[in-house]
Amino acid sequence: MANHKGNSPSGTWYTLNEIVKQQMCVPELNYVAPTGAPIGSEEITPRLSLSLLYPLSHSLLSSSSSTHSQALFLSLPKGLPIRRAMALSTAASSKLIYPCPASSSPASSAAAPAAAPAARALPSTVAAAAVFRTRLAPAQLSSSFIAPFAPTSGASTGVVPARRGRGAFTVRAARGKFERKKPHVNIGTIGHVDHGKTTLTAALTMALAAMGNSAPKKYDEIDAAPEERARGITINTATVEYETENRHYAHVDCPGHADYVKNMITGAAQMDGAILVVSGADGPMPQTKEHILLAKQVGVPNMVVFLNKQDQVDDEELLQLVELEVRELLSSYEFPGDDIPIHSGSALLALEALMANPSIKRGENEWVDKIYELMDSVDSYIPIPQRQTDLPFLLAIEDVFSITGRGTVATGRVERGTVRVGETLDLVGLRETRNTTVTGVEMFQKTLDEAMAGDNVGLLLRGIQKIDIQRGMVLAKPGTITPHTKFEAIVYVLKKEEGGRHSPFFAGYRPQFYMRTTDVTGRVTSIMNDKDEESKMVMPGDRVKMVVELIMPVACEQGMRFAIREGGKTVGAGVIQSIVE
Repeated sequence: MANHKGNSPSGTWYTLNEIVKQQMCVPELNYVAPTGAPIGSEEITPRLSLSLLYPLSHSLLSSSSSTHSQALFLSLPKGLPIRRAMALSTAASSKLIYPCPASSSPASSAAAPAAAPAARALPSTVAAAAVFRTRLAPAQLSSSFIAPFAPTSGASTGVVPARRGRGAFTVRAARGKFERKKPHVNIGTIGHVDHGKTTLTAALTMALAAMGNSAPKKYDEIDAAPEERARGITINTATVEYETENRHYAHVDCPGHADYVKNMITGAAQMDGAILVVSGADGPMPQTKEHILLAKQVGVPNMVVFLNKQDQVDDEELLQLVELEVRELLSSYEFPGDDIPIHSGSALLALEALMANPSIKRGENEWVDKIYELMDSVDSYIPIPQRQTDLPFLLAIEDVFSITGRGTVATGRVERGTVRVGETLDLVGLRETRNTTVTGVEMFQKTLDEAMAGDNVGLLLRGIQKIDIQRGMVLAKPGTITPHTKFEAIVYVLKKEEGGRHSPFFAGYRPQFYMRTTDVTGRVTSIMNDKDEESKMVMPGDRVKMVVELIMPVACEQGMRFAIREGGKTVGAGVIQSIVE
């Protein structure tokens, strides 16, 4: 940044007013510092208006009403940093903040008071508390789990993510080596929209951070996409890490909103266990049932229940009725409803207590204690899975990012086997199979010598451009898996009561088939009943054998599970019996 140098890894915050006043260049916000003498406070607001928000009229900018704020947000193109800032708005803050290196802050304390009047003059949405990634010197570059490889000091500084994906909260670049001291378990929160999944995730990380076992994550670091914060819902799955005394966890926060169940399938497919969050005030809702069903379909083996919002339930008997209803619901989907641990509490009150006093200890707050009790149950009830480390390596790609000067990064969960830096892998599915070499492995911003089954990792790939690779492909040991378009499968078609179809379907039916991290349209070419007799019609509740032809080749194999969806709902679940072609 102009006139400011420094190489401190820790950051301090500048207001946009200070950026303008101290003549810093901010290319990500389309702002270049003017040459010449420093400008006065009275010029800051018009400079920001003209340079940062060039598409908008000055009259709209000068208004701070909620209607105009909304119009301001909607009028900006998606992906523009200033739009992200508004979406991340708290609307109560009086500054828009921007990260800069700490050592570049000689005038920071002096500039802030002078800039305060101009900051107050800014519209509320523009003056929101939002955090941007900066294009600083390479050593200071921020990276995230979704783009885990920050360039080294000799590399270019630009990071261009493919799209906002899982875990898209900004953190610092790799902080040393990942050490395997405890068993690793993948867990996640599932449940209906607005029942408190993300709040519970934030409370868990804060509570375990208070015990010294993990780094805290705030709610807005987990709900990272702008639409998520604006609507208060989770869209993409987000992953955070934390530790208990006995285990290391990767926690997936799954979306509960019906439109984004597709992303939840991807998240659930990675879980060794789940925390089902149900509002004690509302009880089980439609997405609660769909999430339980999908968890069963993709093979989530164990579940613990958290009845949230206990503070909103005046009658203890009502909470007991909700618990009974949840147990019956779990039993109806073939989970051991009578044995599953169920805890009640308030994630929000626990989170508020932890934010007020981050060093709070066990026994000092009843709501925080309920979070600890929940994790005790997770530790004891969800077993450490047996990892398939002896099988050939396979990772289903969930997201792809390009880092200028380093290469292309593919992220996802290692399904089986192990991989080391320098090994050659096949890139299979959706397009022609090709080879690549792994040049780097990272997990939660720490480098790994070897990734193994169960790890959520980013692999840096040599010789692969971002346009050559996409979500839904798999990285596998050469020659161990091939792409196919036609297979025979055993399929269970859901009944109306299970959230499935109301009417039968026939040969020629074209739904979406969800396999690992991809969803592909396929055509049901033939249907056979239990006696291997050709059938013309499939009724909801039937278990049939069918031949499916996909419109694109997908890396699949015998015994692989898949879900069938149509019109925003799951209509069936199946397993591949044999590959046809």
